[in-house]
Amino acid sequence: GTISFGLVSIPVKLYSSNEARAGISFNMLHKKCGSRLKQQYTCPQDNEVVERDQIVKGYEFAKGQYVMFTPEEIEALEAQASEAIEIAEFVPASRVDPIYFDKPYYLGPDKGGEKAYRLLGEVMRRTERVALAKYAARGKQYIVMIRPNEVGLVMQQLRYADEVKPFAEVPLGDAEAEVKEAELKLAMQLVEQNASDDFRPEAYEDEVKKRTLELIQKKVDGQDVVAAPAEASRAQVIDLMEALKESLLRKEE
Repeated sequence: GTISFGLVSIPVKLYSSNEARAGISFNMLHKKCGSRLKQQYTCPQDNEVVERDQIVKGYEFAKGQYVMFTPEEIEALEAQASEAIEIAEFVPASRVDPIYFDKPYYLGPDKGGEKAYRLLGEVMRRTERVALAKYAARGKQYIVMIRPNEVGLVMQQLRYADEVKPFAEVPLGDAEAEVKEAELKLAMQLVEQNASDDFRPEAYEDEVKKRTLELIQKKVDGQDVVAAPAEASRAQVIDLMEALKESLLRKEE
């Protein structure tokens, strides 16, 4: 694609930021013989199986009423893909709430765009601003945020405002609950005891997936899989001060 920055055009390439990682999935089998089942589409009106070459796409414009589209019409409805990533504005990085973050991609300079690419990254670092831009792909127009990291540029796909639920829908209970200064001081001590200056993602791993794979291997080896005893539920916090003090003592031990 090409980032449009005023009259400056920066040719770039998009790269996935995700490492391919196989998830754990289970297949649907016939209990009687263990064969894997096949999914079929059936028509409830004609009571028959519909083959894929007889399936068309349709849009429900009223309850139970559909208008059908040919593959060519579906293609015509989709927004034309654009190679232009048009920057609309620059905003302070701290003003973009992460609640709007969706998929991230790496941006690398394409041939001839190295200098302008580095210029855009450096100016955003110095101004502590990020770029908001638009581009079209896969039948949709996207709003994206371009931000610099330690070595290059990241394009963060964002959600539109109507795709994010307002926090007002979340019940917050007693709005008059008062936090005492002594409680706040103890809580800050607890945070300091568990504080780190750097985020180290390599320090974390999917322990649930690891345990699940171990149990699956037991089953493959002919052993029974038995549910682990449920952890005792934590008692409701009655005295916040006592809970904070006990947490600090346990950390010190």
